[in-house]
Amino acid sequence: MMQLKNVPLMLIACALSSGIALAKLPAPSDEAKAKAEEAKAKAAHGDKVAAFQLCNSMDKVAQRYLKENKSRKPVETPKCQDPGAFEYVAAAPAAAPAAAPAAAPAPAPAKK
Repeated sequence: MMQLKNVPLMLIACALSSGIALAKLPAPSDEAKAKAEEAKAKAAHGDKVAAFQLCNSMDKVAQRYLKENKSRKPVETPKCQDPGAFEYVAAAPAAAPAAAPAAAPAPAPAKK
């Protein structure tokens, strides 16, 4: 059974550690952003490869089915598209925006 003396100490420890958990992380560097973009592109390519493999396997099953069931007519379907080898082309860094020309100060209204 837990002693009641330890409850306040545990509450304080939880309160102090929750501040650490809520700390804000620094913004990722340009290198980290580029790495994340490449990983995202690799994952997207992997999805395309998986879809291509699935398409090929479905075609194979359909061909076998049609071979066994001669009474069925084949249905025209789009050809499976091979995504090819993974090639990552890093996006060109965005050009720094040109400095806006300094706005001329508004003329003071004429006094009458």
